[in-house]
Amino acid sequence: MFEGPAWLVSQFYALTHNYAVAIALVAFTVMVLVTPLTLKSTKGMLEMQRLQPEMKKLQAEYKNDRQKLNEEMMKLYQNHKVNPLASCLPLLLQMPIFFIMYRVLHGLSRAAFFADEAACKASEFCTTNVIPIGKSVFNPEHISKTSELYRSLVPTGGKNEMLSFGLDLAKSPAHFISSSFGKGMIYAGLVVVLGVLYFIQQKMVASRAAVSPTMSAGQAKLMQYLPVVFAVFQVFFLTGLVIYYITQALFRIGQNVYITKRFYGGEESLGQQAYAAGERAREEAKKNGGAGAVTGGGMFAQAKRDAQAKREALESAKKPAPQTSKRVTPPKNKPTPSSGRPQRPTASGRPGAPARPKPPKK
Repeated sequence: MFEGPAWLVSQFYALTHNYAVAIALVAFTVMVLVTPLTLKSTKGMLEMQRLQPEMKKLQAEYKNDRQKLNEEMMKLYQNHKVNPLASCLPLLLQMPIFFIMYRVLHGLSRAAFFADEAACKASEFCTTNVIPIGKSVFNPEHISKTSELYRSLVPTGGKNEMLSFGLDLAKSPAHFISSSFGKGMIYAGLVVVLGVLYFIQQKMVASRAAVSPTMSAGQAKLMQYLPVVFAVFQVFFLTGLVIYYITQALFRIGQNVYITKRFYGGEESLGQQAYAAGERAREEAKKNGGAGAVTGGGMFAQAKRDAQAKREALESAKKPAPQTSKRVTPPKNKPTPSSGRPQRPTASGRPGAPARPKPPKK
């Protein structure tokens, strides 16, 4: 797993005799190999969006039969030759590649330290190389000991720096920031450059989402700034890994330009068709009585809407049923007192005006 990428670094170093260029060429090679999968996943995602009207019809028709709905959805995918998992492949490959390159660069800059002659004689590395006592030097792994890269990292007298363009790729930017502020700013500048490149890359993706929206505005903002946060954490990784990701970010920017022209350029493009299909699906949902009328926002927005519906159902269940008040009318031919004072009868026998109080006797 690690010897293949390390061998590739070794081969590029033999051609360029520059550590940073060799690492950048490895990143370029990886991106070239992954590009077909990226293009396929982008096409598959747009084709899935183009099927939204048919998917909404199936969901409305088999809303009470989950098994039948899944069967019909699979038939729909097979008839249109769409793989719903194709868009996940490039994302699934990113973490293993990051882990592999992390281990490879750490392996190339692995340190060896011998405190005395006895410890040196007990090690095969020390007996086959002229290594000074009491000094930390490179003891690379994953590469052949006969390669030019190995001989450059383990010269006579040892070596503990992987210098390229004046930068030590074997240490992290945080190491130099903590030891020397002035020198550390140069390494911090690489992290800033990586963050800017990630921001530009996600900005391009967000502009495509405006043509064919698949997520809410909140999710779009999160996806736009999340890679920038990832770039900030690169300050704690080896500078060689920062060079690797800068190269990948530059490649992705060019790749996004190509994807935009190929899939979103023109009225008859796949991206425009996917957008039109999404609009039809929303209109169809509105015609069906509003069920599922709000379809945008992705799975997070859908989960939010489901939670809101459950809360409203619980609140309505807790509310007591409204009580109807019965109007009591007095029986006919019976006087209804309007005040607490006694009423005097009239000539007809009906209650009239209240009786006047008699004046007190003198």
